[in-house]
Amino acid sequence: MKLYPNLVRAVTECLHQIFVKNEYAEKVVRQKLLTNPKWGKRDRHFIASTSYDMVRWWRLICASCDLEGKKLHEKEFYHLIGTWFILQKISLPDWQEFEGLDKAAILTRHEELQTIRKYRQSIPDWLDDLGSNELGERWDTILKALNEPAPIVIRTNTLKISRGGLMQKLERQGKKVSPIDGFPDALLIGGTGSLYRNPLFKSGLFEVQDASSQKVAPFLEVEPGMRVIDACAGAGGKTLHLSALMKNKGTITAFDVANKKIELLRKRAMRSGAMNIHAQKVGVPKSYEMWLDSADRLLLDVPCSGLGVLKRHPDTKWKLKPKHLKQKQELQRSILERYYPLLKVGGKMVYATCSILPSENEKQIEWFLEQYGNQFRLLKEQHCWPDKEGYDGFYMALLEKY
Repeated sequence: MKLYPNLVRAVTECLHQIFVKNEYAEKVVRQKLLTNPKWGKRDRHFIASTSYDMVRWWRLICASCDLEGKKLHEKEFYHLIGTWFILQKISLPDWQEFEGLDKAAILTRHEELQTIRKYRQSIPDWLDDLGSNELGERWDTILKALNEPAPIVIRTNTLKISRGGLMQKLERQGKKVSPIDGFPDALLIGGTGSLYRNPLFKSGLFEVQDASSQKVAPFLEVEPGMRVIDACAGAGGKTLHLSALMKNKGTITAFDVANKKIELLRKRAMRSGAMNIHAQKVGVPKSYEMWLDSADRLLLDVPCSGLGVLKRHPDTKWKLKPKHLKQKQELQRSILERYYPLLKVGGKMVYATCSILPSENEKQIEWFLEQYGNQFRLLKEQHCWPDKEGYDGFYMALLEKY
């Protein structure tokens, strides 16, 4: 592989923003790719994949070149990139920025670090301890799976097209496409390149959505004509899926606390032709009173640690702190308590997270049933494990109000 100065420099700038300015990797890489319209597909792929790979393996890379815990300047970022290329068996060009790198020492340290899981799987001490305590021996295999790049999966918008019809259109574009068993609307996309610029996406024929995420809406068991509340809708990926499952019949009230997400959801709904979605911002508890005892179905896709989606958001493990996890768990309980009264008797509720931790999943449902078991019963629950299916980690619990 030939390395080009401007592309390597772009990666150093991304890493500086992510690790020094503490910005989100997804936003940083996306903005960087917009700065130079002359970059071709291969250039863009190099910047994005190298940046994400280095974020994913950051601790291992830093320790391999003896920079862990040290203040990083421009020279150190180049040394880290050079270390990554050495570990990938890519020959380094004779650049001044790579001077002083000791290939033999790097490979020796890297080999030694393979015996220590927190380095081998590149994860903070506290998070390694937490995962081991909550998941036991399975933690190692889950970590390994979460360090693999995420596959690209889309969901067919069945309000506009069938999966077979979408496959044909994508194949005519030269895309490598295959259906996924057990996921009736999902398609696995091969290769690279942004799907968001695809005219089929702009026409609302599909949404980019991981396979595990596509399990949540069907788990709620919606039917056309129902009154559904999506209480933590965010930008609305699952809301749109609910609309398709309901065939645009009935109503979906989508709440979120962020104006930007509500506006994005409205735009996505318009593009998708989902006309039964009513998105609005909410805040104070009184704003929910008009929906008390009214919903046939209630989706609580609650904020969580995001540890199940490290495949696509590897910087989460560096930004997440123990105090953040505790705050998320407290918020999850408050959301359960705030929204369950909106469900009518006989209605069903799904509690979902993109976490793999029992403390955010089963333990929260156990707590809820201890408090409100005289009104709710657990019908079923399901895990999506990244080390089994190969997609994101999710948890879902279906409860009925009686």
